[in-house]
Amino acid sequence: MIEQYVLDLQEVDETQVAVVGGKGAHLGGLSRIDGVRVPAGFCVTTDAFRRIMAEAPSIDDRLDQLSRLNPDDREMIRTLSAEIRRTIEGIAVPEDLAAAITRALAHFGEQAAYAVRSSATAEDLPTASFAGQQDTYLSVVGPAATLQHVGRCWASLFTERAVIYRLRNGFDHRTVRMAVVVQQMVFPDAAGILFTADPVTGNRKVATVEASFGLGEALVSGLVNPDVFKVCDGEIVARTVAAKQRAVHALPAGGTREVAVDPQRQEQPALTDAQGVRLVQLGRRIEAHFGRPQDIEWCLVDDGFQIVQSRPITTLFPIPAAHDRENHVYVSVGHQQMMTDPMKPLGVSVWQLTAMAPMHEAGGRLFVDVTRRLASPASRAGLLDVMGRGDPLIRDALETVLDRGNFVPTLPDGGPGGPPPGGGSAPIETDPAIVTELIERSQTSIAALRGDIRTKTGPALFDFLLEAFQEHKRVLSDPLSVQAIMAGMEATWWLNDQLREWLGEKNAADTLTLSAPGNVTSEMGLALLDVADVIRPHPEVVAFLQGVDDEGFLDELPKFAGGAEARDAIEGYLDRYGMRCVGEIDITRPRWRERPTTLVPVILDNVRNFEPGAAERRFEQGRQAAQKKEQDVLSRLRALPDGEQKADETKRMIDRVRTFIGYREYPKYVIVSRYLVYKQALLEEAERLVQAGVLPEKEDIFYLTFQELHDVARSNQVDDQLIQQRMDAFRSYRALTPPRVLTSDGEAIAGAYRRDDVPAGALIGLPVSAGTIEGRARVILDMAEADLEAGDILVTAYTDPSWSPLFVAITGLVTEVGGLMTHGAVIAREYGLPAVVGVEQATRLIRDGQRIRVHGTDGYVEILP
Repeated sequence: MIEQYVLDLQEVDETQVAVVGGKGAHLGGLSRIDGVRVPAGFCVTTDAFRRIMAEAPSIDDRLDQLSRLNPDDREMIRTLSAEIRRTIEGIAVPEDLAAAITRALAHFGEQAAYAVRSSATAEDLPTASFAGQQDTYLSVVGPAATLQHVGRCWASLFTERAVIYRLRNGFDHRTVRMAVVVQQMVFPDAAGILFTADPVTGNRKVATVEASFGLGEALVSGLVNPDVFKVCDGEIVARTVAAKQRAVHALPAGGTREVAVDPQRQEQPALTDAQGVRLVQLGRRIEAHFGRPQDIEWCLVDDGFQIVQSRPITTLFPIPAAHDRENHVYVSVGHQQMMTDPMKPLGVSVWQLTAMAPMHEAGGRLFVDVTRRLASPASRAGLLDVMGRGDPLIRDALETVLDRGNFVPTLPDGGPGGPPPGGGSAPIETDPAIVTELIERSQTSIAALRGDIRTKTGPALFDFLLEAFQEHKRVLSDPLSVQAIMAGMEATWWLNDQLREWLGEKNAADTLTLSAPGNVTSEMGLALLDVADVIRPHPEVVAFLQGVDDEGFLDELPKFAGGAEARDAIEGYLDRYGMRCVGEIDITRPRWRERPTTLVPVILDNVRNFEPGAAERRFEQGRQAAQKKEQDVLSRLRALPDGEQKADETKRMIDRVRTFIGYREYPKYVIVSRYLVYKQALLEEAERLVQAGVLPEKEDIFYLTFQELHDVARSNQVDDQLIQQRMDAFRSYRALTPPRVLTSDGEAIAGAYRRDDVPAGALIGLPVSAGTIEGRARVILDMAEADLEAGDILVTAYTDPSWSPLFVAITGLVTEVGGLMTHGAVIAREYGLPAVVGVEQATRLIRDGQRIRVHGTDGYVEILP
């Protein structure tokens, strides 16, 4: 293969990232767009970089050391990366390579001023923007200086910040190469950045222009505050003109200079409105070419725009695909299911196939389109009421959309809006036998599923699963089951509303539902205390578990005194709860049965923090507290006017809530029980495909949808490139934060609490479990890394049912996501833990180890000095 060291920008397009890097490929693509002017120049290719790296074999050892470092080991990264940079900059550029660069310079003008810009192969990609990770040099004059700065660009692949970025984002140092772009300098009147979508809200229809005088360097380096224009549908909709006291200018003889801006000009806009609108029109053309919103660097020269860079905006949350041009409003499913992490494609598609409502995917998350229900005044009221009770931030965000007036059209009542969720079901008797019957029905269905699936393989398995998904939905939509869930929730709301009105009691149902019978999630937390009771008397078992890191540890346990009993206790727990895991709505997540080591830290915390018999005592204490609260409430009611009637009604509602509220958790248990059966069958099928040489790894199936996997089972052929693309996309989705509410314009609407009844500096959230508690905050993002002491307050992003074993050891709960009836809230009330959920950025604003006070009755958290 003949190595090409230099390519003219006109010869390059965006398919050539491997040859000229991300920036070079984008500039080449830009130069081909009609009406877009790009400063002329050339690329020093990655072949040249490879040639230079081959001149210094000693770099190999340092790259090995670098790849093994933790991204937080700043000192070693600083030392090694500086050594690599010094080595690269010290390499003499081979004669033939230097000649190729000098010839290209002569073509454009040897003594002209140039911008010498790094262009890495992992830079400016659709899924990862490496903005600012490598170096750019402005106004470089002459062949010697140009060669020197090309060398510095090669070395900048190993700046400390670039190395850390690659380590954090999973890029291999050896596979990333550096090209260099050399372009004629422009001497602009103004320069800046154009975002073709609003970088703050995500709105794809609103472009943002930032502008300052002179080179864009003044803006990028923070030397000045820019003018900001917002443009929508060809009009300036907002404008902020800053006082621009300084500017950076390029010097024709080389280098740049910072200058003072004439006081008369400082508050003049750097662009006219007409220029701002024209620039955005140019940006829309560039966006259309690359097929996604862009972050564009521009220069204004003699009333004409030159584009010096365009990269994808990688921080925008994607928009669910819609097959029309209508406006849509989407509500996040993850915020209701307590799982805001991205799901892999198989997880997304299985949830879609088993969900009770149509679900739309974006960024690895699921959304429900509520536009039709918002459009009809009758269904709108019910939707806002249910959303408001669950998560006030979602309600507020939806009301923000409605307040705009024209985004959601109003349909006449009785239109296709449909009834509000949970509405229209007739009341049922308060009878514990109903819950017993529902549980028996579910268990029978799961047993039949386990029996019937055993003999199914290949395409027949997928046909069977499609039928099983219909049975799955039938079980979940059982009218009696829906009625039982609503009965418990409505009784909770009734008690909270009426006892607040009659007695001035806030959240009285929190205490009245302590230790409610039949809650499979709270029982799961208590059952792990019983496992700890079996293990605690055996020091050898405890010592062995402290060093466990292998999933086969259960087979090793019988070698130790008491180990057989310990193994049986853990196995028994896994038989009942092993289908659970963090993020369990994603079928691809490893279940406790598959990864039992997840439970070991929690078991050891329980061994250390509790006395024998804690589970039974805990449950009994809750039951007695609920009973005492009931007696107190009823006696106070009887002292009121019409007291006997109020007490009788309240007693009926207390009995009703204690009968049905525990069942609220059961349908999720049924879902994940069925999911484990589906998953085991699909992994057996994946093993067959691996043995047949169709797939390299079993887990590759997680990056295919159910339908795609069905096709692979039929054809015994798979698109390896598709799987790799999905892996890359999934990795990029992990960096995104899903919004509670998202519009079809891409606008993420956060919502606000709009409260003024909390102390200054307090973090506001939703009160979901009454009481006030003070203690040490433990900020835990991974359940497997929990290390709790008695009295700690858990602070985390979200808690799905799998977190409940941790709840027995804590005294309070703070989460970023949650609602009144989400799993964490229900279990916090069961255990009597003061809890505040929906606290935005709690895991960033509260530091691990800080003392905090959780106001579970009033819904705020104070950080104590």
